[in-house]
Amino acid sequence: MRTLHSATMLPAFLLLFFMGTSIRLSETMSRDERNKLRNQVVEMFDHAYQNYMDHAYPADELMPLTCRGRVRGLEPSRGDIDDALGKFSLTLIDTLDTLALLNKTVEFEAAVRRVVADVRLDNDIVVSVFETNIRVLGGLLGGHSMAVMMKESGRMLWYQDELLHMAKDLGLRLLPAFNTSSGLPYPRVNLRYGVRGPETRTGTETDTCTACAGTIILEFAALSRFTGDPIFEAHARRALDFLWEKRQRNSNLVGTTINIHSGEWVRRDSGVGAGIDSYYEYLMKAYILLGDDQFLQRFNTHYASIMKYISQPPLLLDVHIHKPLLPARTWMDSLLAFFPGLQVLKGDIRPAIETHEMLYQVTKKHNFLPEAFTTDFRVHWAQHPLRPEFAESTYFLYKATRDPYYLEVGRTVLENLNRFARVPCGFAAMKDVRTGSHEDRMDSFFLAEMFKYLFLLFAEEEDLPFNVEDYIFTTEAHLLPLSLSTASNSQAPPVVNNMAGEELDDSNFEWTCPNTRLLFPDPAYPRNLREPIRSAVDKSCPRPTTHREPGMGRPPLRAQDFMANNPEHLELLRRMGVSLIHLKDGRVQLVQHATQAVSAVAAEDGMRFMQEMMELSSQQQKEQLPPRAVQIVSHPFFGRVVLTAGPAQFGLDLSKSSYGVRGFVTIAEPYNGCSELSNGEIVAGRIALLQRGQCMFAEKARHIQKAGAIGGIVIDDNEGSSSDTAPLFQMAGDGRNTDDVTLPLLFLFHKEGNILLEALKEYKEVEVLLSDKARDREAIFKGKALPGTLLDGSKYPSSMGFPLCSEPSGTAGAEEEDCSTEEKDHSSPTSSEPVDQSPVTTQEQTAEDSVVGKDSVQPVEGLGSYVPVDVEEEPAVDSDSGSQSVDSLMADWQEDLEAFKQMEKDEL
Repeated sequence: MRTLHSATMLPAFLLLFFMGTSIRLSETMSRDERNKLRNQVVEMFDHAYQNYMDHAYPADELMPLTCRGRVRGLEPSRGDIDDALGKFSLTLIDTLDTLALLNKTVEFEAAVRRVVADVRLDNDIVVSVFETNIRVLGGLLGGHSMAVMMKESGRMLWYQDELLHMAKDLGLRLLPAFNTSSGLPYPRVNLRYGVRGPETRTGTETDTCTACAGTIILEFAALSRFTGDPIFEAHARRALDFLWEKRQRNSNLVGTTINIHSGEWVRRDSGVGAGIDSYYEYLMKAYILLGDDQFLQRFNTHYASIMKYISQPPLLLDVHIHKPLLPARTWMDSLLAFFPGLQVLKGDIRPAIETHEMLYQVTKKHNFLPEAFTTDFRVHWAQHPLRPEFAESTYFLYKATRDPYYLEVGRTVLENLNRFARVPCGFAAMKDVRTGSHEDRMDSFFLAEMFKYLFLLFAEEEDLPFNVEDYIFTTEAHLLPLSLSTASNSQAPPVVNNMAGEELDDSNFEWTCPNTRLLFPDPAYPRNLREPIRSAVDKSCPRPTTHREPGMGRPPLRAQDFMANNPEHLELLRRMGVSLIHLKDGRVQLVQHATQAVSAVAAEDGMRFMQEMMELSSQQQKEQLPPRAVQIVSHPFFGRVVLTAGPAQFGLDLSKSSYGVRGFVTIAEPYNGCSELSNGEIVAGRIALLQRGQCMFAEKARHIQKAGAIGGIVIDDNEGSSSDTAPLFQMAGDGRNTDDVTLPLLFLFHKEGNILLEALKEYKEVEVLLSDKARDREAIFKGKALPGTLLDGSKYPSSMGFPLCSEPSGTAGAEEEDCSTEEKDHSSPTSSEPVDQSPVTTQEQTAEDSVVGKDSVQPVEGLGSYVPVDVEEEPAVDSDSGSQSVDSLMADWQEDLEAFKQMEKDEL
């Protein structure tokens, strides 16, 4: 009977695996170059870690685009992703043993002190059992392992197993999730209340993923062996036993999702990616850590089926567990990138090389591995949350082969992270690998895993503070000492032989990893495996040639740089097959016809540009600001005329100003405001009127601000445009820092702007109030006598070309002309969305109680009053009836105030 026990076998096992072979290609990487790359890894880690500590701690994660911490409940929910967040400083705990590995002993000790002093685990919050186990429990155990090692070497003598005590506390808080008839854990648990009772807000789930239930054993067994309490390891073993029992007996595969009560498979597709991945990983690694042959037997049985049904080198395609010859889907997810590394641990190097090469070629096409990609290597899901699995497999393949090719692969990963993901406050996940757009997200696993594997890839043995071969990496790359294989957990769990009565083929069981020197006698062998795969990927999804046509020698035009009035940009659009159509409302619409591009490369650039533009437009719509108000407060309007205005993304935020900005208007010279003003002495202290066009909005703002203006209003140059029929403009910056612009800038369409210009033409001095919403007249004239024209009943002048009608008072005679309302369709068109340099927002008509005249300037949410236009002047009231009484006027005024209040409620 062939048996090997871990106490005597493991050192030889790992020695054979890691010493491997000395295969080398002709192009080796110099020691200086490796040192340079190693130092670069450390610098990148410092950038990510320090920004987390500076801008996010004690929050769970860093939001690198907005430079703040992500606190669950304070940010919009992201669904299941947020289940990893438990208000326990997740990123710091997840990073502890990375600090130790990177020789940052001072920072490590400080981080341990912070965790011990600041982190609390009794939070009333529902978290993922899986994520909390691998990230937090694993992080505490990895940190404890490093602290013990440092204490033994004479550092951190104060440490008294504080992290281990926290780990046990957390383990006990996770245990209620395992209180099921099957032993499979609930997917979520409340850290304070468990899973039973209404206060837990969980415990009603029936399904969990295979990996969620099967990725517990390393952390729980380590906790049992560190503390001597067997309960944790026993629960983890029971869950694994149940999953093994529920495998499909003909295919020996497991499904993706299982019912935790009945054991029925809910999703019967099987692969090595999301939902199953780390179940297989933990069977192999549990054998390495614990020395229990049963785990290796089970892994080998599963592995044989994976290679028979799922592996189609270099692809790994999901199948149905009951019909394993039937593919379940035609795409792969990025989590399977860990599998070549697991194959290296298994000793099956050839398929590991092939699959890794396929993944590398996909990475080179898209800069990162898309979250999912098709069998012809095109993007299926475009996100990339900076996952480390590809770097992990790269490291293991380099350790097994010593092929410097994998150092170059690591260099590519490094360069792409710095080039495309690095931002001032850390590293941002990629929202779309095709456009290069970012997501405000830096997951804790980026610090826990990515920098470990990249550092180990480039580091020399003498660079490491300890021998990593004395440790096993968890799925979160936390370091657990192999010495735990001989540690007692106080009470050895009973070994359940679930394979009794089954015929097992001994050929499944390989008890040591083969020496790869014997597998690859030819140093060119790995390269010969890679070449056909590179060719196959290129053939399926050709990479753009580096040659570009005349005029296209520079990098392709990016959406964020595009200016519709730049002739060079228009020429680049033409070459890419993109047409620009000017719409009547002043916006531009982009349409691409790939057949009109000057070449296939240009057509691809055009497609990328259009994708970027759609992404940019979508992002800007998410960030859109509410509309603003331009209220004419001078005689004879006195606040009754309110024009809907578009805001700017820069300058004074009127929503944070209690009183807005009030001043007289004057026309800037030149009217476009694109150069230094010639009438600066007149503009000083006033609100400048500007015409849209010929330069960026921010440039106009800077010129009038330099002249001393207190605000600006940009009037659309597209005749006939109106907020009645067009979405409201939101003025964007010029791509540079606009913090120097401190005055407010608002945008009026042509029709609304003309009202203001006509008023200025007629009355010479026109005073306006720029604010976030219309103010009632009582607030505008607070502390002042009511304007006489309001008290004596006089009407607004009609000589401006837009006679006004008063609000109905209920006392008007039969001859009084009514201002009829007319419904307007304010819905935005459903055709392809036009694109403008400035983001747009569609405003809906509100304030149903208001009397709106034909062709009036419509009110919008929260903007209060209005001015009806283009109706006949109301005839004078008969002298016998006298002028309108103050009481009647005040009644009208009260009606207005109530309308204002209602609109404010609608806005909220």
